[in-house]
Amino acid sequence: MIYSAIHHPNFEIPLPSLYELLEEKYLQYNQPGFIADDPISIPHRFTEKQDIEITGFFAAVLAWGQRKTIINKCNELVSLMDGSPYDFIQHHQENDLKRFLSFKHRTFNPTDALYFIAFLREHYAQSPSLEDAFIKSMQANDLTVENGLIGFRNLFFSLEYAPARTRKHISSPAAKSACKRLNMYLRWMVRKDQYGVDFGIWHRIKPSQLICPCDVHVERTSRRLGLITRKQMDWLTATQLTDNLRQLDSVDPVKYDFALFGLGLEERYAYGEL
Repeated sequence: MIYSAIHHPNFEIPLPSLYELLEEKYLQYNQPGFIADDPISIPHRFTEKQDIEITGFFAAVLAWGQRKTIINKCNELVSLMDGSPYDFIQHHQENDLKRFLSFKHRTFNPTDALYFIAFLREHYAQSPSLEDAFIKSMQANDLTVENGLIGFRNLFFSLEYAPARTRKHISSPAAKSACKRLNMYLRWMVRKDQYGVDFGIWHRIKPSQLICPCDVHVERTSRRLGLITRKQMDWLTATQLTDNLRQLDSVDPVKYDFALFGLGLEERYAYGEL
């Protein structure tokens, strides 16, 4: 759907096409300067693939609330892992886990942190990359990562001592969730980003298979642009948005996550919310 303008109660943004607007904003926000104030800054502290995977996973899962608080809590978590997440996951002793008994971020508590560590240790004992956990249930002809996300959640909670309370922290399309945080994590790991924001260290999932993460900024902007028409925010809504973005760029549709997020921030500034 192409609009001649975005209409707001108090202002109007003229544009020759939706494509041109989103391309402009993608180039504006998909820049290294985006990193510092975003949770993606946490994995950017590292260079080793597994360190990036682990810290990116935690940063994505903990990414709700104020971004400054998210970043602070992630840095605390990295510190608890002695600043070397992969080495800690592989070689920690039982006594080392006691330090996590004081870690908490919103509803993510020590029980959750300890299970995440246990799963990661189990996984990396069998596989060199967390990507394997996502592609395990994917088929060669899958249009999206839906099967991968469903399979990942099933695998993540396959350990016999998986706490019931921790299940709320890993979403799944099977429960109709939009899977915002996991989709954001996959964007970080999969997209080959020439501007240095996303990492592109996973190569068996294609950027074209990704689903756009739908946070509040992205959702609100997408509705104003007519990219979302469903009333609720669920998996079908996230795929509707991505299908529309795929018409603009079939190879890398979720690059427009930057544009939609940035437009949402601009709107909040315009209304004096920031």
